Amino acid sequence: MAINSIQFQKGLSMSEFIVRYGREGQCEAAFIQARWSNGFCCPRCQARTASQFRRGGLLTWQCGHCPHQTSLISGTMMEHSRLPFTKWFLAIYLITQSKTNIAALTLRRQLGISWRAAWLLKHKIMEAMRQREATKPLQGDVRIDDAYLGGELTGGRAGRGSDNKVPFVVALEVRNGKPMRVRFDPVKNFSFAALKPWASIALAPDCTVTSDGLLGFEVVERLGFAHRVVIAPKGKAGTEIEPFRWLNVVLGNLKTALSGTHHAFNFRKYAGRLKQRQSLPCS
Repeated sequence: MAINSIQFQKGLSMSEFIVRYGREGQCEAAFIQARWSNGFCCPRCQARTASQFRRGGLLTWQCGHCPHQTSLISGTMMEHSRLPFTKWFLAIYLITQSKTNIAALTLRRQLGISWRAAWLLKHKIMEAMRQREATKPLQGDVRIDDAYLGGELTGGRAGRGSDNKVPFVVALEVRNGKPMRVRFDPVKNFSFAALKPWASIALAPDCTVTSDGLLGFEVVERLGFAHRVVIAPKGKAGTEIEPFRWLNVVLGNLKTALSGTHHAFNFRKYAGRLKQRQSLPCS
């Protein structure tokens, strides 16, 4: 089997991470640089002059123009948290580096914190990831497909008609034949009315969309996007043809990651979590 160079991309190893962010002061300095790279700016009046002090060990600024006080974590996902920066940074590293997802129980053991704290920390980080990616539409060559995720309920309807199955649009940005970014967006159904707001958010104006001809996907052409239809053969052959091969690989990876991490997953309740974990650059 040929070696996949993507799997051997250089990343940030755990030892390198500890060297960079193993101490509270290192994390604090990195957070200041990320939040105010050009120096402090008052969130209320945008003034740049301020006095600095510590309150309860936390860096705090008092604006020199208005009396507003701002701590380093005010207005961030870390606000009201008593966990040290080192715990937050390590959690961010573990969640973003894992290709197979990470359960809150595993995070609890890795960080040495309670399960409730680990669960909340994970959801806050994933929500921040979702918000960051939600405003970035896919560009260039985009492949889309419909998918239903979720198992069948005992005694319920089978197949796509199952009450437990949630419809999703899977959209993949491809560059030079390689997957770059992917979105998993839950939709009410695959009608024009349901897909129109999705297309307006998920697709950049200049992209070229390839689909399998699902009737609802005509929405992209009616909204002015270039649309190419490739009718896929039924069965396994349909998953391996060039326009949709990477789409099916990504979808398969998602299902494997979820089944390998969670005993059960409520797709209807936590549909947004798929967007948070998967709407990221592919690697």
